[in-house]
Amino acid sequence: MHLNLSLMTPGHFRTAWRLPHADPVAHLDIDHFTRLAHIAENAAIDAVFLGDGPAIHSDIADAPGTGIDPLVLLGHIAALTDNLGVIVTSSTTYNSPYNLARRFQALDHVTKGRSAVNVVTTGTSAAAANYGLAQHPGKEDRYRRAWEFLEVVTRLWDSWEPDWLIADKESGRYADPTRIHQIDHRGEFFSVAGPLPVPAGPQGRPVLVQAGGSEGGLKLAADFADVVFTVAQTPTKAVEFREDIRSRAVAAGRHHDDIKISLGVVVLVADSDAEATARAEQLYATLPIERLTAELLANLGLTEGSFSPDDPISASDLPKAAPSSGFSSGFNASTRALIAERPHTPRQLVQRSAGGSGHRLLVGSAERVADDLQAWLAAGAADGFTIMPADTSVDLENFATQVVPILQRRGLFQQEYRAPTLRERLDLRPRCGFGAKFE
Repeated sequence: MHLNLSLMTPGHFRTAWRLPHADPVAHLDIDHFTRLAHIAENAAIDAVFLGDGPAIHSDIADAPGTGIDPLVLLGHIAALTDNLGVIVTSSTTYNSPYNLARRFQALDHVTKGRSAVNVVTTGTSAAAANYGLAQHPGKEDRYRRAWEFLEVVTRLWDSWEPDWLIADKESGRYADPTRIHQIDHRGEFFSVAGPLPVPAGPQGRPVLVQAGGSEGGLKLAADFADVVFTVAQTPTKAVEFREDIRSRAVAAGRHHDDIKISLGVVVLVADSDAEATARAEQLYATLPIERLTAELLANLGLTEGSFSPDDPISASDLPKAAPSSGFSSGFNASTRALIAERPHTPRQLVQRSAGGSGHRLLVGSAERVADDLQAWLAAGAADGFTIMPADTSVDLENFATQVVPILQRRGLFQQEYRAPTLRERLDLRPRCGFGAKFE
């Protein structure tokens, strides 16, 4: 399996800062992240990941925001490590494709092929005012823009052919300009001439990660993504998603193995199952359950106040169609699949998704956590996992030092880094578009 570790701090229980041992401002402490990165690299973790959004979180009264710009933070982390990959979240709604393409091509050079960009369309309307927009674009518009955005980015990454270099010192001829191409893109959202000012990095293209379960997100993934970061609360739903996205990739002219599924799992690890359960209860007690219940009901399309935190919600209670607003389509589908199995109360749903993150919470000893990941992998639910520590100050190290060795002994995870680039370690073939379009 492939393994990425999320550095989200204080953890994927956003209220973990309330625990007695927690530092409430650790998300601003570079020494904290440096320590975590070294732990991850010592465990041969493929990459570290950090989510982001271009606006302050709406729950800032209850929990810290995302913190330092991930491109700056993870660029620093990459400089302090030798093998660890870095997955940086960036918005296609609030960036320009030329700038993003150039930044990540630069990051690929300076990391010697360890860079990845996680592209998101940004779901929060608070970002619009930060960029001078009267209103946040609708989902359909955001995904149309994202598709064109990635079309431009990937063509820019491919704008230098591999044999561009001449470097004939006697004649003074350095490069072959016929091998360096403008893209001359003119579209609905962008007008970009190109090319980039530097050739491709060690990976050809940086690894492109995408998350999104709506139809627009699925098309984006099938056409462009190397890795899809996804959510599932049940193995059946996870297997269905993986099979669907692989078949979509084939329909888009790609091989089904050209796209890898990384399933997000919130992990709480302790020396024993009993200790893990006790720690989970501590985290549950930090949650603002009334607010989270109201948010959950809204996201499911249910009327505010229609269910208390301890009233069971059945499949028959849910509207036939998920609301267009609210959390992501993937999170919505995952939660509805869980309710379809049996009724759940809002409290149970909030707790099972680590305070409303949407991702499945896995609690237990190292052996139990390893067994669970192995079972989901064997079922065909994913190609690997993005491990999301419940309490990052504790669970990242517990996972890396207790769970990873078990997976290594079972032959399920690498004992050392197998290749220099992230793309190779994820078993991804090189991707570039040289050839016909430049003839």
